[in-house]
Amino acid sequence: MPGPTNLSCLLYGPEKAEFKETPTPKIDDPYDILIRVSYVGVCGSDVHFWTHGGISRKVSEKEPLIMGHEASGVVHEVGRAVTKVAPGDRVAVEPGVPCRRCTICKAGQYNLCRDMKFAADPPRSHGTLTRLFKIPEDFVYKIPDSLSLQEAVLVEPLSVAVHGVRLADLRPGQTVLVQGSGTVGLLTAAVAKAYGARVVVVADINETKLNFAKGFVDCVGFATDIGSMPPDEAARLKKEANLRHGVDVVLECTGVESSIQVGLYACAVGATFVQIGMGKPLHNIPLGAMIEKEVVIKTSFRYGPGDYEIALQLLASGKISVKAMISSSVPFEKATEAWEKTRKGEGIKNLIEGVKD
Repeated sequence: MPGPTNLSCLLYGPEKAEFKETPTPKIDDPYDILIRVSYVGVCGSDVHFWTHGGISRKVSEKEPLIMGHEASGVVHEVGRAVTKVAPGDRVAVEPGVPCRRCTICKAGQYNLCRDMKFAADPPRSHGTLTRLFKIPEDFVYKIPDSLSLQEAVLVEPLSVAVHGVRLADLRPGQTVLVQGSGTVGLLTAAVAKAYGARVVVVADINETKLNFAKGFVDCVGFATDIGSMPPDEAARLKKEANLRHGVDVVLECTGVESSIQVGLYACAVGATFVQIGMGKPLHNIPLGAMIEKEVVIKTSFRYGPGDYEIALQLLASGKISVKAMISSSVPFEKATEAWEKTRKGEGIKNLIEGVKD
């Protein structure tokens, strides 16, 4: 009898995707598992690949890429040494696998491993928009019965938020500014609240998303005026939020230069600023204002040890709920429609269903 097919969504270039059968992955390491993918989320990087063919490295006709990295699914098959999960278990997938051997990995910063194999990263690693996806057992996490497979897709961006908040060393009673109310911004605001922030201000230029944020998490909304100078915007923000001396923690989730500048001007004396969003390679920042207040600036990249576990604990405990963020779910063969929805700013989190038998 022939084995199961492995239908996949491959990107060949800007706005050129095809659905083709690809080789079914085989377990060749005793710690490998195969995941039957149930849902894949769409994020900004997917849209950038769809519209530009990649970011720093591009796909091509000769080297197409299976897309997708935010994923949940059901364990299909396990290697002989696997003990963490069993066939039939519902799991969230952590899509980046480091080498585990270098000094960076051993120091507990595996997210910065130079030999990282991250899903949908050309030309090294294919993604999760496929029927069966292979990954080592230590990068999947069983989800509680209370969590749906749709919601489990959001564990990936929630882990990004957890990582940023942990880097900020956020303490109960502090005040927080979150720049941006996209998926990561919303989740970062929710994590900040769960960690005990007294006041969370969420700033964005998109009033529709800002209104959603105010219903999603207990926060103060701030509608950013892109025509205003950053020092003036920061002063207005502090006044409207009744934070005369500024905010204790800034979590910047946009990667936009003007947003970064406003956040730095809004800092209180001794504040911590964490850059989570990625934008252009070089930015102008108000170094003088930072020095005068001894602002500590940190950068955050993806997620590291413990972040997925904490994200799942926050969901299982009910401290954070992501159900309201799920805007749509399209069949696998209409994946490009989900990318287009996100590109047009429709919804918060659009999902793609796994391959149906």
